[in-house]
Amino acid sequence: MDIQRLQPAGLVVSPAFSHVAIVPPGATTVYLGGQNGVDESGAVVSGDIAEQAVRTMDNASVALAAAGASLADVVQWTVLFVEGADLRAAYGAIAPRLATGGAPPLVTAATVAGLGVPGALIEVSAIAALPASSVE
Repeated sequence: MDIQRLQPAGLVVSPAFSHVAIVPPGATTVYLGGQNGVDESGAVVSGDIAEQAVRTMDNASVALAAAGASLADVVQWTVLFVEGADLRAAYGAIAPRLATGGAPPLVTAATVAGLGVPGALIEVSAIAALPASSVE
């Protein structure tokens, strides 16, 4: 059985997110810790939110791949933006990659005063699930 992502009647329908996800028994859960727009040395790649957002998603891809998962396996994203960041530019950069697995995942977003990485304008974390058939 595949992971089900639902947009129940009576709730807003969005191509960007679903409201509920059902992960079948036997699936492997993968937790992605907060990723920022930093290079391999930990330096923030730019002061531009769109550039940071792209690198953040690149880093998320690399981290998920290390666990045998991909962006398409993400069930839920949490996205944090620093106050004052251009949300249109950030979402424009990441939206195509948030929902890569058909039905969109669950998404929680918030604006915060700051992040743990000085100069970072965006941070994402995620929960992914691999169906039992894809796990050895």
